[in-house]
Amino acid sequence: MKNRISPAYRMELIKKLEKIICERYKNFEDIEQYIEMNRDTYNNFGDGDFYTIYFDKGDNLGKINLKATLRNIATEVPDKLLKIAIDLGIETPDFIPTIPIFKNKLKSDYKNASTSFEKAFHNIEKDPAESVGNANSVLESIIKEILRDERFSDIDASKLTNGKLVKEILKKFELNSNSVEMPNEMKSIGNSLTSVSKAIEDLRSDKTLHHGQDSDKYLIDEPLYAYFVINACATVGLFLINFYENKFPKESFPDDALPF
Repeated sequence: MKNRISPAYRMELIKKLEKIICERYKNFEDIEQYIEMNRDTYNNFGDGDFYTIYFDKGDNLGKINLKATLRNIATEVPDKLLKIAIDLGIETPDFIPTIPIFKNKLKSDYKNASTSFEKAFHNIEKDPAESVGNANSVLESIIKEILRDERFSDIDASKLTNGKLVKEILKKFELNSNSVEMPNEMKSIGNSLTSVSKAIEDLRSDKTLHHGQDSDKYLIDEPLYAYFVINACATVGLFLINFYENKFPKESFPDDALPF
């Protein structure tokens, strides 16, 4: 996972991030707070996905060493460099940052999906089959979160698996074959989304241990396949979230009005 972003590209991002962070946040305290808000902790002891590094001598003793911290991020969690760059409005034309954007989306409104995606992401190398199983849970959580919207109350999510859930939600999005206004090419993409979701679901059921398998059954054991599934999951999930938020915006009320 760490090698997906080239060292040269990471070095360029470090320079850009250091410059813009120092320009935007004028003192060490604000810089440290911003960096810490980008840090994911794993337990109550404060262990996280990267280390914040501090000056150990000189006039800035005890204050955050931004360059050294960014270098640590670039080594340990390079995707987070992209996430920070996106947050600060830095363009990343040489890299399509689906994974960092997807992570950001999930953390804000799709908590269960976010937890499952972090597990999927971190299991790619050490347990590809487990990673695929978690990817299926990600899509299922996203869809069920969307279906909490009263405008989709006629869909009973408890009786449908992922493939069928996506099919039903695409009907609501009018991205299915029955849509009159939708170009045929977009209908094909809609059908592909259903196929991808169904395939991830089938992989979880038939090629992992999530449903129990006999000893002769082939199980996913190659990280290459898990990478492919995780990227497919992020692409489908991000599209569903963005389409939903675009076409079905939440109702807003004036500050002096009550929602009834």
